[in-house]
Amino acid sequence: MDEKYDVIVLGTGLTECILSGILSVEGKKVLHIDRQDHYGGESASLNLTQLYKKFRPGKEDTKPDGLGRDRDWNVDLIPKFLMANGELSNILVHTNVTRYIDFKQISGSFVFRSGKIAKVPSNRSEAINSSLMGMFEKRRLAKFLEFVGGYKEDDLATHQGLKLDTNTMSEVYLKFGLETGTRDFVGHSMALWTNDDYLKQPARETVERIALYLNSMARYGKSPYIYPVYGLGELPQGFARLSAIYGGTFMLNKPVDEIVYGEDGKVTGVKSEGEVASAPIVIGDPTYFPEKVKKTGQKVIRAMCILDHPVPNTGNLDSVQIIIPQNQVQRKNDIYIAVMSSAHNVCAKDHYLAIVSTIIETDKPHIELEPAFNLLGPRKETLMGIADIYEPIEDGTKDGVFISKSYDSSSHFESTTDDVKDIYFRLTGQPLVVKPRPENEEDESAIRAE
Repeated sequence: MDEKYDVIVLGTGLTECILSGILSVEGKKVLHIDRQDHYGGESASLNLTQLYKKFRPGKEDTKPDGLGRDRDWNVDLIPKFLMANGELSNILVHTNVTRYIDFKQISGSFVFRSGKIAKVPSNRSEAINSSLMGMFEKRRLAKFLEFVGGYKEDDLATHQGLKLDTNTMSEVYLKFGLETGTRDFVGHSMALWTNDDYLKQPARETVERIALYLNSMARYGKSPYIYPVYGLGELPQGFARLSAIYGGTFMLNKPVDEIVYGEDGKVTGVKSEGEVASAPIVIGDPTYFPEKVKKTGQKVIRAMCILDHPVPNTGNLDSVQIIIPQNQVQRKNDIYIAVMSSAHNVCAKDHYLAIVSTIIETDKPHIELEPAFNLLGPRKETLMGIADIYEPIEDGTKDGVFISKSYDSSSHFESTTDDVKDIYFRLTGQPLVVKPRPENEEDESAIRAE
């Protein structure tokens, strides 16, 4: 401990581990500490005993019979999927962390509409047969998606008279004559917005989000999502291994007694068990800096549901995402359902894990999840947890302390990688440039999505 480092990182959540890995690769001397005895922090994957200890402390023996061995379970605390062509996938390839992790494709993406779920089309044939739209609306949607796929910033002929930085997304939808139900489906299951605030905003970000969805879908088919075998806890461990290969020092189960500051108010190190490790920069998650973060006012509820059957009306697929747009159930925020199975080594054989999440809107949050529970069928077990969402009060440039944001309720990691890039820029003054390696045979298998 009694050494000098360039950077000290507190907590082994995904955001912290990505930054630790990238900074180590860049030649920084990194010390990485976690007071917990396992990797992942708030984004860990827990076995059955750990799961019950967290959500039912003192009542670990209440778990149902027939759930198999402890080691068969890797339950994500923060359920999210990776976009096949998203920023996190690019970072994984760029840093070679793909050497340590295998991925499987998520078999289908579904959206709730008019009281039932329908598959989000993954190809032209599915679009033609989709129950989401009538024939004329399908043609209008096809023209809209052709516009998104063909848009080029430097080619005015592809703009169709639209200015993405000034036209709102409502105006873009209006130009293509899309119905309200189609706007719901596109905005929430493709652009992946959690509410309808985006309709009043300039259209550029939404168009870029839809393009990312389409490109990710085209990469593997079926769905735009991939997921690590053995759960999301593999991701922080992969980046931690990268950091260690490049000289990073890791200490788990190590208490953090004090953040040390100099007379000028700038951080100088971290104290633990009487020793002080020195560094001019400290990165960490909100739990290490309660006095330097604030609640956003939002809380996320997550329910871990154990099933012994596939989700009804999904064609017995081994993994799916289901989005319940807020308008469909008279809410302000969407409800997300992430479903995995023993095919992903996250639960025992013949079992399925459905994790439901949303932003809390009432004083009876468990009732808010009923629309999702109704889609799942009988549940063998349901474990619920509520978490506040925190963000740093300051940007870290004054005192050298850079704090990540809490993980939100969204179904993917794009907001997490935005936070990584934001912290990196504030810390170094340079943008994080992720350059995927030239495509060759090795790269094509770099993210293996079976």
